[in-house]
Amino acid sequence: MSAPTDSASGPIALSPPEIEEIGRRLDAVRARITADLGQRDRDYIYSIIKAQRGFEVGGRTLMYLGFLPPCWLAAVTALSLSKILDNMEIGHNVMHGQWDWMREPGLNSREFEWDSVCPADQWKHSHNYLHHTYTNIRGRDRDLGYGFLRIEEEQQWNPYYLGNPAYAFMLMLLVEWGLMLHDLEFENILRGRRSWSDLRRLLTGQWRKARSQVVKDYVAFPLLTGPLFLPTLTGNATANIVRNVWAYTIIFCGHFPSGVQTFTEEQTADETRGGWYVQQMLGSSNITGGKLFHILSGNLSHQIEHHLFPDLPANRYQEIAPEVRALCEQYGLPYNTGSLSKQIGSVWWKLFRLALPPVLAARTPQSAATPADYSTVEA
Repeated sequence: MSAPTDSASGPIALSPPEIEEIGRRLDAVRARITADLGQRDRDYIYSIIKAQRGFEVGGRTLMYLGFLPPCWLAAVTALSLSKILDNMEIGHNVMHGQWDWMREPGLNSREFEWDSVCPADQWKHSHNYLHHTYTNIRGRDRDLGYGFLRIEEEQQWNPYYLGNPAYAFMLMLLVEWGLMLHDLEFENILRGRRSWSDLRRLLTGQWRKARSQVVKDYVAFPLLTGPLFLPTLTGNATANIVRNVWAYTIIFCGHFPSGVQTFTEEQTADETRGGWYVQQMLGSSNITGGKLFHILSGNLSHQIEHHLFPDLPANRYQEIAPEVRALCEQYGLPYNTGSLSKQIGSVWWKLFRLALPPVLAARTPQSAATPADYSTVEA
C-alpha cells in the first residue's frame, strides 16, 4: 500500500500500529453512527423523496404551459432538480445499501431502480464493487479515466489523448450514457481481452433500461402534452443534460482534483483494514458548501467520508467530517477539500495538461512524488 504524500514535505511516515489505530478509530465512528440510526434519519430520507416527487409532478404539470417561456423554464428547473435528487441523494445512496436498515421495499438496494439509462445492477458492479473496493488502484479501478481519459501522469501518453478535453466534455453532457456503457469495458474488447459474446447479458439489460427511459422522456410524456410535444421533448432533454453536467461535476471533483493519489496493485496487495481506510482518504476529495449544496450533491461533497463509509446514510457525513479531518491532521495525512470552483478548475486543468505530450506538460509536485511503502516505514 502506497505511502501518503504531501506536496510540501514529501512522503508521510506512518508505522503499522498507527495505521491500525486509524482503522480502529474509524471503525468506532462507524459503530457509533450505526447504533444511532433512527427516526431523524427516516424523516430525512422521506423528506428528500417527498421533495423529489414534488419537483417531478410540478415539472410535468408546468410542461402543459410550456408555450409560455417562464413556465417552460420553471418546468425544466423543477425536472432538473427532480432528476438530480433522484440520482444523487436517493438513487446513488440507496443502491449503496445506506437505507437497507429501514426494511422499506422502496429503499432496498437490491430492488431499487433509478431514473437513468444505466441499469442499477450494472452500476452496482462497476461502482459499488470495483470502484469502492479497489479505489484508485491502477489496473483494478476502471473509474480512473473510465477507460478513455488520461487522468494521471502514470498513464502512457499517445496522440489519442490530444482529445482528452473533448472526450471529457462529451462525457459531461452524456454521463448517464457513459455510465451505462462503462461495464462493457470497450478498452478490453479492443485489446482482445473480452469477447462480444460475453456481453450479451449486459447489452440486453442496457437495451431494456435505455428503451424505457427514452420512451418515458422523449415519447410518452411529450405525447401527453399534445401540441406541446416539441417544447416538452426539448425540456426533458434539457433536464437530463442539466442532471448529467451536475453529476459529472460532483463525481470528478470528488475523485480527480490535484492532490488525489493513485496506487499500484503491488502496493495494496497485503492491505489491512486500516490501510484500506487510509487509501480511501488519500484517493478522494471534498467540496465545501452549504446545506442545500450538500443535499443536491447527494452529500458526495463529502466524498472522503463517503469512501470511508459508503453504506452509512449520507446525511450523517457532515457530522462525521470534522472527526475525520481531525484524525487526518493528527497523523499528518492530507485532507483534500476546497470550493467547487477550486476543485473543478483543478480537474479541468489536469484534463487539458495531460492531453499534451509529457515534454510539454510538466509533472505536478503531487504526481512527481514516489511514495514509499508506508506499511513498513517507521514513524
